[in-house]
Amino acid sequence: MGAGIGHIGPRLPTLWMTRAAGFNRRFPPHPEPVPLSPYLTQRVLHMRVFYWLSFVLAALVLVFGAASLRWGSAMFGFGLWVASTWTVLSRIQSLLAGRPAPWSKELAVHLQTVVNQSTLVPCCDEPFPVWGMRSIDCSECGTVLSRTARPDLGRTRSDGWMAGTLRLLMTDGYPMAEPLPEPKVEEE
Repeated sequence: MGAGIGHIGPRLPTLWMTRAAGFNRRFPPHPEPVPLSPYLTQRVLHMRVFYWLSFVLAALVLVFGAASLRWGSAMFGFGLWVASTWTVLSRIQSLLAGRPAPWSKELAVHLQTVVNQSTLVPCCDEPFPVWGMRSIDCSECGTVLSRTARPDLGRTRSDGWMAGTLRLLMTDGYPMAEPLPEPKVEEE
């Protein structure tokens, strides 16, 4: 019980707030690609804030775990302590080395760069970049504009609230698919 609360507690803003109806008005339903827009850039930055907010919530859960270890149920407190410590360590790892956070300022800048590039050097008459599971493509001509896999954006999922919550807990927001591979260039 403590381990479950310690695992879910720090992730509550990402799990709960982003799935609210008011938070998703400007986006298409779940499986559809998301158009690149200022709203998408804002969403990526919000998700980044929620991701790093888990430090604060994990510290709160650690305090409750320590109090439970000292004055309450040792089993419950140990579960809180271990699970929230795991969250803190995974966040620190993404700061120091290893896989970066699924949502970052660099990702938001990259999305805006793709939009700017598609306007300056259009791939077709009316480019309309959308972010699919494995890449950013032009929805008009199908040109791949960026090979960037899409992390979870907090939209209400088509497979239901419970399945979406479990998927987010398992992946911690990282993309479910690998980015498109780079095309192979053969030498003559």
